[in-house]
Amino acid sequence: MTGSGSSLGKDPVGQLSCSRVRRQTQANCPFCHQMRYWVLDLIPSPAKESTILMMMTMMMRRSLVYFLGFSCLLCSVSGLLSSKGVNFEVQALMDIKASLHDPHGVLDNWDRDAVDPCSWTMVTCSSENFVIGLGTPSQNLSGTLSPSITNLTNLRIVLLQNNYITGKIPSEIGRLTRLETLDLSDNFFHGEIPFSVGNLRSLQYLRLNNNSLSGVIPLSLSNMTQLVLLDLSYNNLSSPVPRFAAKTFSIVGNPLICPTGKEPDCNGTTLIPMSMNLNETRAPLYVGRSKNHKMAIAVGSSVGIVSFIFFAVGLFLWWRQRHNQNTFFDVKDGHHHHEEVSLGNLRRFGFRELQIATNNFSSKNLLGKGGYGNVYKGTLTDNTVVAVKRLKDGNALGGEIQFQTEVEMISLAVHRNLLRLYGFCITQAEKLLVYPYMSNGSVASRMKAKPVLDWSVRKKIAIGAARGLVYLHEQCDPKIIHRDVKAANILLDDYCEAVVGDFGLAKLLDHQDTHVTTAVRGTVGHIAPEYLSTGQSSEKTDVFGFGILLLELVTGLRALEFGKAANQKGAMLEWVKKIHLEKKLEVLVDKELLKDKKSYDEIELEEMVRVALLCTQYLPGHRPKMSEVVRMLEGDGLAERWEASQGRSESGSKGSNGRVNELMSSSDRYSDLTDDSTLLAQAMELSGPR
Repeated sequence: MTGSGSSLGKDPVGQLSCSRVRRQTQANCPFCHQMRYWVLDLIPSPAKESTILMMMTMMMRRSLVYFLGFSCLLCSVSGLLSSKGVNFEVQALMDIKASLHDPHGVLDNWDRDAVDPCSWTMVTCSSENFVIGLGTPSQNLSGTLSPSITNLTNLRIVLLQNNYITGKIPSEIGRLTRLETLDLSDNFFHGEIPFSVGNLRSLQYLRLNNNSLSGVIPLSLSNMTQLVLLDLSYNNLSSPVPRFAAKTFSIVGNPLICPTGKEPDCNGTTLIPMSMNLNETRAPLYVGRSKNHKMAIAVGSSVGIVSFIFFAVGLFLWWRQRHNQNTFFDVKDGHHHHEEVSLGNLRRFGFRELQIATNNFSSKNLLGKGGYGNVYKGTLTDNTVVAVKRLKDGNALGGEIQFQTEVEMISLAVHRNLLRLYGFCITQAEKLLVYPYMSNGSVASRMKAKPVLDWSVRKKIAIGAARGLVYLHEQCDPKIIHRDVKAANILLDDYCEAVVGDFGLAKLLDHQDTHVTTAVRGTVGHIAPEYLSTGQSSEKTDVFGFGILLLELVTGLRALEFGKAANQKGAMLEWVKKIHLEKKLEVLVDKELLKDKKSYDEIELEEMVRVALLCTQYLPGHRPKMSEVVRMLEGDGLAERWEASQGRSESGSKGSNGRVNELMSSSDRYSDLTDDSTLLAQAMELSGPR
């Protein structure tokens, strides 16, 4: 044994003693040291030391091979990293974030030190972890769009609509050759459309409408053969107009090209649909695997198998916990239980969860009562505060499939001036809608509260509410008619931005001009004459209600409070017309604003009153569209429209007395409805604060 031991005491190549091997192994690789004892228990004594040396040599050789292979891999993928080891996509996204003002913190989890941005909000990645989608619609973002967006070379979808982003559209955006959808609509971009946009040969959807873009339309847009939809409406663009490949296009609202919107070649052959959602386009957003990434997967699985197992187990446990938390059951559905489902971004709640959130619909949590049901404040398990509307007579709203279809359609109406539908609940006996909670309440409640809303805020509310109605009327397909526009249904977010609520229960219209219903819904004082007398509603019904809303903002009074003062004689609108003719508009102004002579602008006051009178004209055809109302409130086209309306009034003065009397009669009927509860119940269902 001694001879055998001495012959193994030296290594013929490295001349290392076994004791030194053991010491180095124990110091550098505790796992290997422990393995030594496992092996020694299995190998006969004479071969133990040689076996250990042979195994260690093999392990060292394999480690060297893996190390060299991994080094080559790092070299092959180093194109994704900067010289400082920073992911270029992370750097580009952080530059975009730095150029934007994010009041709601939706980009808070964007971290410059992160290696992978695919877990960030508003970012979509392919299966290869390339950023291919950037979507931040309706997030109140302001600032400018950074040219660094061009470094996101794999982008296929960019959705930044319905924000307050200003500045010029960066010309570098033309380098995003894989881009398929670009939506920058409803912002404040100015300057010319970059000629380089025509280089986006893969682009299929381009929306730049409702900005302040000027200059000529680039001829390069005519070369975009893949373009399916092009919307350049409501800017300040000028001729010449190139021939577009897209059959669906619109350039209306550009005064230098389409002053009336009825000119030929202002629209394509099909209608412009409503804005798109990033979630609708996520499914096909995958690109092919590169050879480098395949090698990365192979090497990573060989070298890091233990880490992968731990990650997989952790991911599974996280999924199980998340799945268990998000599974609710309806307690009033008899013996049939339905797990929570998701309709796009719309969440289906269990009735039990909403019971708990509202403390069993406690009267202490009651926010308001309306014609469609009561609204309760609720707190979900994740501490999200919501407003839960418990609809009256849920069974009368149709079956489950019909109800789900309707609320899903409503949820597609996404705009910064519309109250977003968060979710719903349906059982055999109950139907509920869940909305975000607005801590500032409604315009109606704030008009009576302290501190008083100043003039600039009131004008901001008017323009914001008008924009929300424009979206419902002109950008939703099918269009949505609200039918109950009033101060109580205009909510205020944390920044006193107007948010139109309760449109979710309006009747959806297809491509029809009017809609006739058997039940007149609305609020006394806001109902258009033709709707009250015939049940016939249209977009102009909402325009009438909006005109009354403007007068409420000016006076600080509800519609039914008009005419009750000693100095107010006759119908409300006739009284306002009389005051306007006599140029005594200060009589109309809210007394709270009169306490400070400089608290309102006299010119803006007269403009708002004129817009209100235009909106409340007796004949629906004489009222402006809501898109025209927005422009007039912003100081564009009011003088011409007002002059035209006065010409009509003079030419039709002989026959106007009957109309005025009928309108006054309608006002009298309003008073009757408010005073006679029996007639109120029989004639119509009136909605109060939501």
